[in-house]
Amino acid sequence: MTVSYEDVVSAAERIGGHVLRTPVLESAPGRFLKLEQLQHSGSFKVRGAFNRILSAGELPEAGVIAASGGNHGLAVAYAARALGVRAEIFVPEVTSPVKLAGLRALGAQVTQTGTIYSEAAEAAAKRAAETGALKVHAYDQPEVVAGQGTTGLELMAQTGGVDTIVVAVGGGGFAAGVAVGSGILGGPSGTAGRPKLVAVEPERIPTLHEALKAGEPVPVEVGGIAADALGATQLGDLAYGILSRAGAQSVLVTDDAIVAARRTLWEEHHLVAEYAGATAYAALLAGVYVPEPGERVAVLVCGANTDPATLAHGRG
Repeated sequence: MTVSYEDVVSAAERIGGHVLRTPVLESAPGRFLKLEQLQHSGSFKVRGAFNRILSAGELPEAGVIAASGGNHGLAVAYAARALGVRAEIFVPEVTSPVKLAGLRALGAQVTQTGTIYSEAAEAAAKRAAETGALKVHAYDQPEVVAGQGTTGLELMAQTGGVDTIVVAVGGGGFAAGVAVGSGILGGPSGTAGRPKLVAVEPERIPTLHEALKAGEPVPVEVGGIAADALGATQLGDLAYGILSRAGAQSVLVTDDAIVAARRTLWEEHHLVAEYAGATAYAALLAGVYVPEPGERVAVLVCGANTDPATLAHGRG
């Protein structure tokens, strides 16, 4: 099971009328911020949600079902409402009040259960077996990964190409999709100068880091301020296959570095980001990844579902 560049191109055609072509900000010469936090539902996740649902053909009467820390659920709920189908979303107890309120505002049926994402996912799988609803996985389905990969297609077109893409990782579906969509794996024949991928994770949720060490996805403990969005207990199998073949470089950042990055995005660029959304940027600000002179670097700011009242100070 994998995802091809052609799958991403097809996904772009399929979802084009449903998602935004998010802008790219050149924050300094050769430093680009891809603003996926401005996407419908507040994150890139809506790309994969639309592609999964639209690829399924006729939907069951029960509609769609998903488990999520929040952003994926918001995306599935948004897509379901836009397409006129029912959505049932399972979220863990760590899901923020902002995301819970957003899910309910979108008309989804919400069940909060379990302390972490994997427990909510187990409950959602059991419910899907009972109702026959279409399962929309947060990160480990080809259609979802292909949909997320359309971000990479856009980025390369908007920048004219970059040397390095810096992206946050939880379950790995976004990073894997971007690796394919940006041409790192399986791009058009004759593509030269393929970018490298720097995958950024909180120190307290090192799913890719530990998978690369072990040679396969392995369970990790989940904690820290970005757990509601990056809190997968294990990297997806699909993401592992893609990211390992893409030669992704895994780097870890502290919670303090994530807090500082989020604050900097607001203070210097007036960009709203949640902690997960600022995680990739934290790698550059904290010096965990240091670009070479002249290196063209794109950072994916991937989510904005946060309480805006907390932007001007520390944690919240």
